[in-house]
Amino acid sequence: MDTPGLVVHGEAAPFSTALRSLINNCLYSDVRFVVGQERQEVFAHRCLLACRCNFFQRLLSQEPGPGVPSPVVLSTVPAEAFLAVLEFLYTNSVKLHRHSVAVTFGLGPLQECCIAFIETHSQEALRTRGFLELSAPALLFMLRSDKLGVDEAELVLAVRNWACVSAAVLERPVAEVAAPVVQELRLALLAPAELSALEEQNQQEPLIPVEQIVEAWKCHALRRGDAAQGAVCRRRRGTLPREHHRFLDLPLK
Repeated sequence: MDTPGLVVHGEAAPFSTALRSLINNCLYSDVRFVVGQERQEVFAHRCLLACRCNFFQRLLSQEPGPGVPSPVVLSTVPAEAFLAVLEFLYTNSVKLHRHSVAVTFGLGPLQECCIAFIETHSQEALRTRGFLELSAPALLFMLRSDKLGVDEAELVLAVRNWACVSAAVLERPVAEVAAPVVQELRLALLAPAELSALEEQNQQEPLIPVEQIVEAWKCHALRRGDAAQGAVCRRRRGTLPREHHRFLDLPLK
């Protein structure tokens, strides 16, 4: 029977520091990215990205041809967010800042860290350019959180601003761009006067399906029962109290 070998663990800090020095370093780099509207050039290493992230594994699966390979263009990804992702991939850690919202490329642990950061700094995050550049799936994931420290009225306004920016970039109607995410807005948390104002604005500038606003009115009309249950009536951490909230069956967790 073979005797198990001795496992020797080196210090983590020097290893992390060495890998951090390779972030956006042209030394031994074999792939270039052009990211953001500013078209910033970023250097990286194919093998490391591919083994750490399924997104990059699929993106970089084709071997580059002879000569200098063309850069991978990611024009919709902010450079700051992209570099934060690289930092996490290279070192398994990243320092997030209030003025940035990271793109996670399906990295579960990083996505969870980003959402936790946004939950803590919700109001600051909503005012960043990074928020306006979020993809629809990323925004949808964020809006499902009960721990956002912001009131629903502010979220509705932030989502409208996001949809207007995205619609201009994609050259599509605002309501069409917003359709995947507005379903997570908890309109029943708004007071009747707020809901009326939203309904009037929505008639002039369509954003939210009429059926969704009708369901919110049902919660107000019935107050208790099936219409006042579920996520659409569940208060978030930052929800401001309103008189009708006492009729909601599900308290803030």
